[in-house]
Amino acid sequence: MPPSGSNPLESVFQTVAAFSRRLLIAPDTAPDDHRLRPILSLSLSPPRPPPPPSEVLKEKDAKVAPLTQKEEVGRATWMLLHTIAAQFPDEPTRQQKRDAKELMALISRLYPCKECADHFKEVLKANPVQAGSQAEFSQWLCYVHNVVNRSLGKTIFPCQRVNARWGKLDCPERLCDLEGANDIMPNR
Repeated sequence: MPPSGSNPLESVFQTVAAFSRRLLIAPDTAPDDHRLRPILSLSLSPPRPPPPPSEVLKEKDAKVAPLTQKEEVGRATWMLLHTIAAQFPDEPTRQQKRDAKELMALISRLYPCKECADHFKEVLKANPVQAGSQAEFSQWLCYVHNVVNRSLGKTIFPCQRVNARWGKLDCPERLCDLEGANDIMPNR
């Protein structure tokens, strides 16, 4: 049982935050292959300069401030929401559409940062949940995420790349489907 006064969801947020830090940030970027450049290049554009030595990169990375707890929870929440949207059915039932809308409403009421929750309520009021399909829900969520990012002065994510960033999970035998089951402990 959590100590009185602490957030009962804190351990969930910490787990999701730890998970999201371990995920690949940009899955469509290629590994550093500057050593594999051809000897002769027939390009009209000027060659790109070689990447800086690793010591320079380490110094540059050392200057980045660590994330605040508020930022970690925000990133973990967006990761969770985008992952849910990526798993959302292409043809959701009425109940699944209602669940998506209710999830957003619940987050706007229960989010551990009151200022963030209040802002999210305003964003939802101006941009009602669109959950008619997986593609629609993912694009809507990306748009709403960008609305929040813009208000924070952050960069905007190109929504055409949403599936490359937060694509469907690779689950054998459709084990990631949102159909669910009535049995809470199926292996018992």
